[in-house]
Amino acid sequence: MLNKKEQRLRRSRQTRERIATQGVARLTVFRSNLHIYASVISGCGSKVLASASTAEKDVRTELSGKGGNTDAAALVGKRIAEKAKAAGVDKVAFDRAGFAYHGRVKALAEAAREAGLQF
Repeated sequence: MLNKKEQRLRRSRQTRERIATQGVARLTVFRSNLHIYASVISGCGSKVLASASTAEKDVRTELSGKGGNTDAAALVGKRIAEKAKAAGVDKVAFDRAGFAYHGRVKALAEAAREAGLQF
């Protein structure tokens, strides 16, 4: 029997295999209890083009609170979209890393879309 973490990792592997066949950059998300992290990784999967998280000093000062809520996730989504555009990436595949598309993950994705990232 798989535990909760192993189930999530199994789902994430399936998603990454599917995204790898597309050959586009991927926006990957990791969610912990305290923070949320987002990275844009190149199509070949070897280079991080942009990253943002609630652990960054700029984000923490702007939040002046906890990084584990949907407002913080939306801010990270906006920042990752801006950084990705600065790196020359407009189109990405969304890799939720086995997390449910709900709550903080959804808030981050919608904020990134509103900021101009296509996926």
